[in-house]
Amino acid sequence: MTDEELKDLDKEVKKLKRIASEWASKLHDLVEDRLPAGYAEIPEISQGTLDACKAWEAATLRLQAAQKEG
Repeated sequence: MTDEELKDLDKEVKKLKRIASEWASKLHDLVEDRLPAGYAEIPEISQGTLDACKAWEAATLRLQAAQKEG
């Protein structure tokens, strides 16, 4: 993997971490501010958080593997 590709993958990891953090913030706000009345939001927000965290994890693992190869 070229240096440019590594930089791009690192940027992707950082972007996905930011997105996961945004979803985590939504989940936190739901718990802190809107429960129990906002209970219907739990599935959407929790699934979004889970998906975002999985995407970040997958990208992080790809970056770590690429760094070990280089």
